[in-house]
This record gives sequence, C-alpha cells and structure tokens, in this order.
Amino acid sequence: MSHRNARLTVHGRQLLVERVGAGRPIAHVAAEMGISRPTAHKWVRRWRSEGEAGLHGRSSRPLRTPHRTAAAVEARVCRLRRDRKLGPARLGPVLGLPASTVHRILVRHGLNRLAFLDRPTGQVIRRYERDRPGELVHVDVKKLGRIPAGGGHKALGRRAGRARRSSMGFDYVHSTVDDHSRLAYSEVHSDEKAATCAAFLDRAAAFFQAVGIDRIERVLTDNAWPYRKSFAWRDALARLGATGKLTRAYRPQTIGKVERFHRTLLDEWAYHQPYTSESKRQAAFTDWLDWYNYHRPHTGISSHTPASRVTNLTGQYT
Repeated sequence: MSHRNARLTVHGRQLLVERVGAGRPIAHVAAEMGISRPTAHKWVRRWRSEGEAGLHGRSSRPLRTPHRTAAAVEARVCRLRRDRKLGPARLGPVLGLPASTVHRILVRHGLNRLAFLDRPTGQVIRRYERDRPGELVHVDVKKLGRIPAGGGHKALGRRAGRARRSSMGFDYVHSTVDDHSRLAYSEVHSDEKAATCAAFLDRAAAFFQAVGIDRIERVLTDNAWPYRKSFAWRDALARLGATGKLTRAYRPQTIGKVERFHRTLLDEWAYHQPYTSESKRQAAFTDWLDWYNYHRPHTGISSHTPASRVTNLTGQYT
C-alpha cells in the first residue's frame, strides 16, 4: 500500500512501465525515479502478469492468522459488550483476557465505541452513506429562540436575560444536507408552515444545482405535518422529480446527518458567542454556512470538507 512518503503512486508505476515498455534499460529508469532495481522489476512483473490491475497496491494483511482469538470467545466479548456496556478494562478480567485483546476484538466488530450502540437495546446502529451527491438529502427544521435587543441571558446573565425573553418568539432554521457529501443549505424563517417548507425545498434544489448536484432523487424528512400531509410539499417534490420518504415515528436517528448539522449549527453559530441582538446573529449566519461547506473539516468524511466531495467544486475553494 502506498503511503505519504512513497516514491511510487499508481501513476508513478504507470510511468515506470511505460518507460520500460519503450525499450529503456530498467536500471536507468529505476535510478531516474529514485527506486531500487528489484522494486522496478517487481512492478514491471506485476504489470506484465496482471495488466493495469497489477499496478495498484495490495493489502499487507496475512492470509491466515493462527493465533487469532477463537470465534466463540469473540462472540462472548461482543455479547457482554452489548448486554453490560462495559469497556475493555472491565471486560478483560471477566473473560480472562488482556484489555488490549478485548479492545482489538471490539474494534474488529465495530463495538469499540458506545456511541455505535443503541443504549436501551445494545444493537449496533446501522450507519449508511449514499454513493453519489443528490441521491438522498435530509431535510429538517430547528426551532430557535430569538435574541432581544441588547442581548439575552448569555450576554446579560440568567436573571436579567429571563426578564427580556418572554415576548421575543422563535425563528425556524430550515436545513437540507446531502447524504453523500454533507453539503448543507439552510435558511432562517419565521414559521414552519407548508408553503414555507415547499418554497425552501425549491431554493435548496437550485443551490445544489448551482454547485454541481444536478438532481435531487430522494428527500428524507421526519413526520411533521407539512411533510406528511401538505399538497404544497408534494407539488415541490413533483417539480424536482424527487420522491419523498418519511422516517419512522420518534426516530430522529434516521435523519441523523441533518440532526447532527443542527447540533453543529447551534454550537458553532447560534450559541457560539453572546450576540447582543437577533440581527447580529443573523448577519453571521451566511459566513458561517459558507465556512461549514467549504473550509470546515468534517470528521464524518475523513476530515474532508463537504465541498470537496462534490466533483465540480473540488479545488475551487481554498
């Protein structure tokens, strides 16, 4: 497998075999590319026997591991992990195994983090990701209390802020997140009525199209009335040529990508600093959303930015 300091990538190996195939001495080509002759011979030999596929790296994992923990023991580790929610340091003495061995078993079976489990049942939460941008988008609304002029409790303290907040009302952050790329589009409105939701979906689709996602195929929402009963929402889906899908009742995990986006939005924009008015918080929203899409590393996609996963945007933003 190639690494960050490797002399040869797949493209370098292709160049190697092209030069050798042109009749040049393999020792000269190896010296030019800074590799040994045995390495050059290895890749030429693989190319001649396997073609283009032979130029790709192979896993260094052994074909068999004689000393691996028995399958029955691994099954018991997994069962206790689900039932008791204990970590390796506590499971090890129960099973008579080193904590390091228990940890490796949990990693192998995807149980090394309690966040991977549904806490009441112990079942592994099935995580998924669509193969291409636009195949599925998640849509949801977040209710957000408005900030009075002069600031709320974050700026003035609990006692002073509580006296000022009663008549301010709420804003509603409408958001859609692409399942594959995590690219997000969001707007702040004064309500979550059906007409507002439908118009938002039209503008979200226009945004995605402008950045290279030509078509939204499916839209996943919760069971809120505008998504479940509204003719305006159905008409908006029909205009896009998209199909709508509802989550099971009381299952916000199903639209977890937009739910997690809203949590990030609250932490890094809405409650990031003590704003002194709602207008100041709103003024910061556009810049924050741009930073989220084009500059903020997203740990769910290996610390890439959402924009880097949309082909037409890659390399256009720094």
